[in-house]
Amino acid sequence: MIPVSNPIHAPHTAKYLRDCVTTGWFSSHGPFVSTFETSFAHWLGVRYAFTTTSGTSALHLALAALNIRKGDEVIVPTFTMFSPVAAILYVGATPVFVDSDPRTWTMDISQVTKLITKRTAAILAVHTYGHPVDMDALRKLSQKHKLALIEDAAEGLGALYKNRNVGTLADIACFSFYANKPVTTGEGGMVTTNSGYLANRLNLLRDMAYHPKKRFLHTELGFTYRMSNMQAAVGLSYLEHIRTIIKKKNLIASLYHKLLSRIPQISLQSSAPWATPICWMYCIVLNKKSPIQRVTFRQLLADKGIETRDFFVPAHRQPVLRKLNIKTSNHFPVANSISKCGLYLPSGPKISSRDIHYIYRTIQSLYANVPAL
Repeated sequence: MIPVSNPIHAPHTAKYLRDCVTTGWFSSHGPFVSTFETSFAHWLGVRYAFTTTSGTSALHLALAALNIRKGDEVIVPTFTMFSPVAAILYVGATPVFVDSDPRTWTMDISQVTKLITKRTAAILAVHTYGHPVDMDALRKLSQKHKLALIEDAAEGLGALYKNRNVGTLADIACFSFYANKPVTTGEGGMVTTNSGYLANRLNLLRDMAYHPKKRFLHTELGFTYRMSNMQAAVGLSYLEHIRTIIKKKNLIASLYHKLLSRIPQISLQSSAPWATPICWMYCIVLNKKSPIQRVTFRQLLADKGIETRDFFVPAHRQPVLRKLNIKTSNHFPVANSISKCGLYLPSGPKISSRDIHYIYRTIQSLYANVPAL
């Protein structure tokens, strides 16, 4: 089976982990944590970076540091991994959903303005499947209405917006280091900012909000979101080779696009002229010309040894929202459409061009063997 994601092994991972064992530094106070944070901030181009236990905890921490709370509204795309929506709910705020752009599948900026109310406190942009959101447009809106601006860059590490790194474009940004990301710690995340005030808040809240002068005294509610030294050691080993990984991922996307654009039954994620996306996952949508439905399409590929995954279920269709009595519209035509017909193809950094050509030929043969609509 060709897997959807198969992470490479960074050369220094084993060495750095042995250093953790030899020195006895397993906890969050080990030296690899600060080295990883400093190196990540330098590579990305921000002043501050703080490791966390996951991308979801990074989002929760960011919202808490911004003092988003009950009664506030946060505008967020409905077509997303559920983590940013969950983080909004964790702080007691209400998610307000926006549909996707039909070309890039990121949040539709044209719909954001009419969703802003007196209760709106923040806009949470998600760089969907590695394509940047139009952050300058969102920055203008956030400044006009005095809103916080947050980037969920979990899928966007390595992407560029107008030649600027994703994760440097908002008040605060969040990353995930799950195993299918270009930089991984197994489980883990990072929050970045250029604000000294937010940096102090982030550093305080992720460590149980211990009083700076008396450790076991707490004047506000904090979290245990610290990354371990061993996780940071793994992350640093991948960060040292990030440019090689990004280059490989972009070559994968380029070859897929060249081949699959020949198949009229498939639609691909478009790239805006100001964007340099990163191929977090290579994604396709079976369009109206496809006589094969997704469930059958996936099974036929699995029969040929090719693993695939469905797209996200949009947030507005999640049963948990009904349990929490959060009312939302179902009128999100783009999100509903792509989530119904979209899927990931294998695109981990270890995949070979031979594998990609095999996947292309397999898909091509599926449509050659069924009558067109």
